[in-house]
Amino acid sequence: MTKTVLKGAITSVAILAGAGMALAEGNLVINGDLELTTEAPAPSHIEGLTTVYSGWVFRDSFTQAMEMDDFDNPGMLFVDAGEDMWNEPAGTSGKACADCHGDASESMAGVRAVYPKWNEAAGEVRTLEMQINACRTENQGAEALKYGKGDIVSLEAYISMQSRGMPMNVAIDGPVADVWAQGKQMYYTRTGQLELSCASCHEENYGNLIRAETLSQGQTNGFPVYRIKDSVLTSAAGRFVGCVRDTKAETYKIDSSDFVALELYVASRGNGLSVEGVSVRN
Repeated sequence: MTKTVLKGAITSVAILAGAGMALAEGNLVINGDLELTTEAPAPSHIEGLTTVYSGWVFRDSFTQAMEMDDFDNPGMLFVDAGEDMWNEPAGTSGKACADCHGDASESMAGVRAVYPKWNEAAGEVRTLEMQINACRTENQGAEALKYGKGDIVSLEAYISMQSRGMPMNVAIDGPVADVWAQGKQMYYTRTGQLELSCASCHEENYGNLIRAETLSQGQTNGFPVYRIKDSVLTSAAGRFVGCVRDTKAETYKIDSSDFVALELYVASRGNGLSVEGVSVRN
């Protein structure tokens, strides 16, 4: 059976219903002892799902196994680079992240689980990448890192590892409510020549095949992600750019307020799933 998620598009994208839905049994266990939650009841603010799944459960056994052992996970090389950055002085202050924040395993524990979040002093919602750059420019006297790839994603990965196994718990109310609502609208709005929304793939067709790939729910609890096809670590914003381009639409700037809103909303869809630190995906 074939169904199409395209309305009025120039190019058809066939999704093979039911062909890819083979969820992994049990939870992700890393290094034989750390069990992560990959399946949880959908948060009450998500209308289109009853259960949320990590992207790990949709991958083949080879890819799953790579994430289950830190020695086999290529993303750990970037975590090591991020740890070096944490301890290296930068900018005119001559201070490292560790000089202010100390041991990351203590000061950064739980941080990844609540981002994006409201920053009261700045009066804005910030992603973790935004906060990293704010610390660099405001506290270290260093240049902002290029957003979405390279050093900033390595540092984000190292920080994220300190929350591995903790449940995602992104706030959606209070001062972030309007930004969250903007992200929700973006998630359900069809765009591009293919007239696809995020929901077209990740809510209406997860578990089905698009070409040779099994669609996941698009959860962000595993970001930063090591993508085997690209051999690099990718942030959530970096993946958003690729997804928008896949719909044949003109993408937003990677550090735009639009993608901040979208990241906030998408992250909240995975509340209850474990932070994976650095995951491995196709």
